Amino acid sequence: MPAFSRFLRYFMAVGRHGSIRKAADELNVSASAIARQILNVEADIGTPLFERLPTGLRLTAAGEIMMGAGNRWQKSMVDIRAQIEDLRGLKRGHVEMAIIDALAKGHIPAAIRAIQERYPGITVGVRVLGNDEVRKAVTSGEVDFGILFEPQTYRDLTVRAFVEVVLGFVSPAGHPLGEKAEARFSAASGTPLIVPAEPLAVGQQIAVLMGATGMEVDRKATSDNIQMITSLVQEGVGIGILSSLDVIAEVQAGLLSFTRISDALLRPMTLALCTNAARTPSYAAGIVLSEIEIGFAQLSYPDSMGLRMQTGE
Repeated sequence: MPAFSRFLRYFMAVGRHGSIRKAADELNVSASAIARQILNVEADIGTPLFERLPTGLRLTAAGEIMMGAGNRWQKSMVDIRAQIEDLRGLKRGHVEMAIIDALAKGHIPAAIRAIQERYPGITVGVRVLGNDEVRKAVTSGEVDFGILFEPQTYRDLTVRAFVEVVLGFVSPAGHPLGEKAEARFSAASGTPLIVPAEPLAVGQQIAVLMGATGMEVDRKATSDNIQMITSLVQEGVGIGILSSLDVIAEVQAGLLSFTRISDALLRPMTLALCTNAARTPSYAAGIVLSEIEIGFAQLSYPDSMGLRMQTGE
């Protein structure tokens, strides 16, 4: 086991850097020791793990498999240490989560603050990824849990909590469209629009609307970043199209208004807190999951738009 773990450390460092010399500098070991370990394993398995190029080393297909195994092994060792600490009654450990961009403000940062106050021995890593990348990170075991849209199509996920969010128009405070709680997609005909681009999850719903209505869209700008879209709306470039989840903070602060798109062909999107169906969360991950679940319902529509609906109708 020690020899295997030493090889993996060497191998993964070379894989990251594409260079034995850089890996040696990082690990503070000799380049010859690293090269010898890699050559021995390549001889043992009967296939090269790296392509030797003039510019450095590049993983072969076998090397990619080995790298994936190494990542899983490192994650398993972290989990084992966390479980041992659980047995010792220590509320400590490291938890990795993956979330979509819309959750980088509001509920998740507040939950992490609460975790740090109550459990200072637990550290949290947050990866902000595209929707499909969140799913992959959870199913591959790279993270302890994730929050993503539309999980019901993935059998390898366990849904811990979920809410429904909807698509709508995002307008500056005081805009006539923002005075309406709901409006059909055709209400934006002739209006300058700021449209989300891939990989934002709402893009598919917008494509469905455009195809079904045949409406000519005055597309003034596109962006794959929620903050950029909301900033462009506030600057008066046009009306944005986003989910209710994307603009909770701005709506509650009175900076923007949200008007649900009421076309019958649209269905609410499911936002879910998910774990890997094949793994049991560590004690530390269970603590963080519980904190995230508290108040998760506030992310739903109309709950998340409650303040605007009370004061703007």
